Amino acid sequence: MRIRWSHRARVDLRDIKDYIAKDSPSHARQVAEKIITATERLIDHPKLGRKVPEAEQDHIRELIFQNYRIIYLIRPDHLSIVTVIHGNRDLTQGETKPWETI
Repeated sequence: MRIRWSHRARVDLRDIKDYIAKDSPSHARQVAEKIITATERLIDHPKLGRKVPEAEQDHIRELIFQNYRIIYLIRPDHLSIVTVIHGNRDLTQGETKPWETI
């Protein structure tokens, strides 16, 4: 199983890294690397993450890493990382869900 990062997810990861880098560039780099490493476990175990409660669909899942939700879609031939968001973010608000933009 391959992993593809959406444009939005790449931007999210960059934004997280930039935010943390304001205080500690080395810690920012470590967090970004650990987020990427966490997603690599999905290659062999695509259902490792839980179903996204706001989506209620089996193929829309998330890994929790520290304070972040890594939301991904299980596709027949690959996994698509949709977004990386802070865990406090409320996905019940707003009209368009991150997994609807892929």
